[in-house]
Amino acid sequence: MTAALANKRLVIVTGKGGGGKTTVAAALALDFARAGLRTLVCEVNAKERIAPLLGRGEVGAKVTSLEENLWAVNVQPYEAMREYALMIVKFESIYNAVFENRLVRYFLRFIPSLQELVLLGKILFHVKEQRPDKSWRFDRVIVDAPATGHAITFLSVPQVLLNTVPPGALANDARWMRDFLVDEKVTAVVLVSLPEEMPVNETFELHAALRDQVKVTSSAVVLNNFVGPRFTDAEVATMTPGTAAHTFVSGHRVREHLSASAFARLQGLGLPVQCLPRVHSNAFDRSAIEQLADQLKPLREGT
Repeated sequence: MTAALANKRLVIVTGKGGGGKTTVAAALALDFARAGLRTLVCEVNAKERIAPLLGRGEVGAKVTSLEENLWAVNVQPYEAMREYALMIVKFESIYNAVFENRLVRYFLRFIPSLQELVLLGKILFHVKEQRPDKSWRFDRVIVDAPATGHAITFLSVPQVLLNTVPPGALANDARWMRDFLVDEKVTAVVLVSLPEEMPVNETFELHAALRDQVKVTSSAVVLNNFVGPRFTDAEVATMTPGTAAHTFVSGHRVREHLSASAFARLQGLGLPVQCLPRVHSNAFDRSAIEQLADQLKPLREGT
């Protein structure tokens, strides 16, 4: 398998809602951090799940260290707007006088997609953020992006603004963000799917929409909840139909078939497909994320 995420500093994880994209983002971030890469994992204005999955409390809108080489942030509109405005006007006193003015804030609401732009802008700012020695502050930035349709809208915002706003500071920011997203040397998109017909269909649609609307080429697919072969035909033949064991094994073999079929179809995308096994646990916690992080190493290492 090729190292689909090698040298990609921005990794965007998206897919059908409920398909496990947050889990995949957390596991990827943990894998990168354990490999010695300074890693920031971003949630986008969402109910926080990643830090709790990794055994920590919620982190909020401030970049917070979780452990060695791993930071997290929940990018939120108000805080992102404040940071964006301060980058433009430079002085907090001017920001307070202008952007905290109720009338100004009212009119800002009517700038198309401004909220999404500042959310995306904060994330991309961290991708290019440097330390005093000019090295990158973060070697990798992992984004738990919105699900499918919302992801397309979110990632399309820079181009939409370039098509609608006049030349100026806003258009300039939209341009560098757009250029960042479509740069295959910097950005990777990981699509998360499930071994079911509808999520697989949606993955194909998402791949096409990213390519055609956002001009971003997906880098890899993660097939979550994959069930591999476990029982042979000979073993099944020894079981008495109608028994609990036979019922369990029959159900397992159905999931095996669905998983194999989904894997074969997703290979038609021409991308690396990494399977994540179904985790059987009463408490889906840090230990489960560690198991999945181990399974995702091939996307980073190409093994």
